[in-house]
Formats: sequence, C-alpha cells, structure tokens
Amino acid sequence: MQINKTFIQQLFFLFVLTCSFYGNAQVLRKRTTLLMGSRFDITIVANDSLAAEQNIDAVIAEITRIENLISDWKSDTQVSEINQNSGIRPVKVDREVFELTQRAIRLSEITNGGFDISFAAMDRIWKFDGSMTEMPSPENIKKSVEKVGYKNIILDSVQSTIFLKLKGMKIGFGALGEGYAADKCRDMMLAKGIKAGIINGSGDMSTWGKQPNGTPWKIGITNPFNPDKLLATVPLEQEAVTTSGSYEKFVVFNGKRYSHIINPATGYPATGLCSVTIFGSDAEIANGLSTSIMVLGKTEGLLLLKKFPDYSCLMITDKGKVIKSENFRLKKFKAKFH
Repeated sequence: MQINKTFIQQLFFLFVLTCSFYGNAQVLRKRTTLLMGSRFDITIVANDSLAAEQNIDAVIAEITRIENLISDWKSDTQVSEINQNSGIRPVKVDREVFELTQRAIRLSEITNGGFDISFAAMDRIWKFDGSMTEMPSPENIKKSVEKVGYKNIILDSVQSTIFLKLKGMKIGFGALGEGYAADKCRDMMLAKGIKAGIINGSGDMSTWGKQPNGTPWKIGITNPFNPDKLLATVPLEQEAVTTSGSYEKFVVFNGKRYSHIINPATGYPATGLCSVTIFGSDAEIANGLSTSIMVLGKTEGLLLLKKFPDYSCLMITDKGKVIKSENFRLKKFKAKFH
C-alpha cells in the first residue's frame, strides 16, 4: 500500500504545530497567604503548574526574608534592634536595610514630614474602632508626636549604621515594606525568566507581562463610598499600583471626616481626600506617594507628584470629586459611582 508523501508531510507539520502550541501554553497559578502582617496574593504565569507553584514558593521565601530584616513587630530583626537602641547607640545593618531607610528619609524630606518612617513612635490616641466619642485634646495630640521626626535619624553610610537620637524613637516600614517586597519579587521573577505575574501585598501591587490569553492584567479601583463595588478597572502591564484610603477606617466629628492616616508632623488625621491611587514603575515609591498625598491633600499632593513625572494619580475627595494628575494616561477615564 502506497502512502501519499504530501499527506505525511502535512501530518508532520500539524504534529509540530500542535507540540509547539502546547509547549508554549502558559498556566496561571495563584496563592493567598499572610506575610508581613498583611494579606499577599501571589499570581505566577509559567509553562506548567509545577514551575508556577515552585516560583510562588520562591516569592514567599523572599518576602519572609525581607520581613525578617525590616519587621518592627518581630523582636529579632535589624529594625527592632535599631528601635531597642534608640538614644543609646548606632546599630550596624545590612546595606539593603540602610538603603531602604535612606530612600524613606529622602521621601520624608521631599514631603516636609508628610511622610515619616519614625511615625512608629506615635502614640495611638486616635481610635477607629467605633469607641471614640470625642476628639483628643490638642495637648494630647501634640504629645503623641513628640518622638516622631525623621531629622533625628542619623545615618552613617561608611559604617552602614542607623542611630535614633531620641530615647523612645522608633522607625517602621508599614507604609513601604509591602511595596518594596512586591518590587523585589517581581525583579527576581523577571531575572528567572518568568514572563508574567502579580505580587499584591495588601493593595501594593507589582505586575509584569500579560495574562495567558495575551490580554493585559486589570486592576479594580474600589469605590470609596461603596467598598463592595468597583469605581473602575484599569489595564496594567509592567508597572505598580497602590491605593491609600480612609473609606474603611475613619471617624466623623462635627460633620468632618478624619482618616486613620495620621499626619506624622502634626498628629492630626488626614482630611479632604478619601482615596488616592498611584500608578508608576515601583510599588515602594507608589505607596510612599499615595500615603503622603492623603496627608498633604489635593493641592500639595499634585505639586509633589510633579517631582515624580513617571507616576500618575487618581484622587477622590470626601465629597466624591474625582481628580486626575495631568499625566494620567487614560484620557477617556470615567469613574462610575454605583
């Protein structure tokens, strides 16, 4: 029996095409876990399930490593050692911790204290659990920030030491840590050849690549007046997005809304804005900016953002007005308040 040669060639071509298709097929795996005291959602796109799961394990290991360096609620970390020795002596730290602190102080300088990593020393006199019936006194508010002040953090680049001048001072990376970890893990995955994924640390999100079907990742922006609904969805590729908001924790006195985000320079809660979303290349910087703008307010916040031309923002005021920075890339963006 004679077999048609062209038919065999066509079969072979189809076989190669099919193998190629399955060889390039991508799978998406997602895992949610508790790290750095926050919820982390880790999404990895890889060639097969095993590779995806192994890379999620690698991400978790990296975040744990960072947590064991910079956590201020674990007693054996370098940051805790710095805090335990405030007013006593400088503490030698890894270059990674030193440079993260250096960047945080630079942001503190740019925002004139609207952002301050020594906020960790602030007395928690404001309660956002429903138990507050009146505002704290001006005297108690002033006293609450006595140990806060980034200018009292002394860095020695040669020795790689950090010294807090005042006894009782503390630093903390609650406003930057998750974003920093998300960025580090994204860079690690890219270096390993993982072409797509999302690292989401409690809303501090670093993304890269696309979904397995070739479409961009999409991020939902929460409606601050109805947190169960989305205000809008925005496509992302290799970038970061963070949101700071007061829509879950706030108090109202005399008709004025006070956010759980406290101005570290004054001790008073932020007012005027209920949500700030920042888009840019790094989640660490985006988080610092979103927190700072909540404190600084609309006008000063937009001026601050001009110093970071690669970052754009979407603000929502307490009265429901939507404000976009001039460089916000979605020109036809419309927020939908359901």
